[in-house]
Formats: sequence, structure tokens, C-alpha cells
Amino acid sequence: MTDRPQPSALLPSSIRPPFAAYAHGTHVPAGAEWVLTSGQLGIAPDDTIPADVRAQAELCFAACEAILAAAGFTRADTVRINAFVTDRAHMAGYMAARDAWCAGLPRLPASTLVIVSGFTRPEFLVEVEVTAARLTSA
Repeated sequence: MTDRPQPSALLPSSIRPPFAAYAHGTHVPAGAEWVLTSGQLGIAPDDTIPADVRAQAELCFAACEAILAAAGFTRADTVRINAFVTDRAHMAGYMAARDAWCAGLPRLPASTLVIVSGFTRPEFLVEVEVTAARLTSA
């Protein structure tokens, strides 16, 4: 373990607390290495696409986690989540998947959810991208 500062959640008491399991911001001190994923869609390796938004979101997060792992990172290194859903009705399913993915993290990441008109194929309901950072060794 290093004595260097680690990324920290920013939750100022002067503004309304977050609506769900996320931080208003994340501070990443100098000396960090980063991983940024592309947006991941809810499609399985065998090209199947679940009809349910939560199942699609779970696939999105699993893909993000695999990308992080390829760089030696874990979900605990996530500092920001950006997500996009095609309908307000999909928010609850997405948020359930996000909250499950973030459960037990030592620090919640910043998070944004946007409603979009659609993706490249109509069966896609959600897309998720993550940004991760960790301090390099001293």
C-alpha cells in the first residue's frame, strides 16, 4: 500500500446529496494511470441481446470490467460511469444493474445517465462507458 493520496469521492455538504449510489465528483490526484472504455452495449459474446434493460446493462458492466482487467484494473478503480438509455422507463433497470456493480466499492464513482433517441440497432436499450484511475507506485 502506498502513502500517496488515492482517488476520493467529492460529496460537498453544501449541495443536495446524490439521488442514488454515486458521488457528485471524483478527485484523482497527480500521478495516476488511466483506463477509458468505449461505450459497451448489452450484447453477449455469442451475439445474443437480452430484451430486458437490466440484463443488457449487466452485460455492459461485465464488458467494462473485462476491459479494466485487461489493463490490470478492477471495478474499484472506476472514477466515472457514463450511461445512456433509450427511454426513461429503462432508468430503473439500468440503475439496479449499476448499483449492483458498485455495491461494496470502497468509493463510489461519479455517474451520469442520459436518455438518448437510440443506438445503431433498435434492440440495444443501454450503453455504458467507464473511466478508471489508480495511482502509480511511488
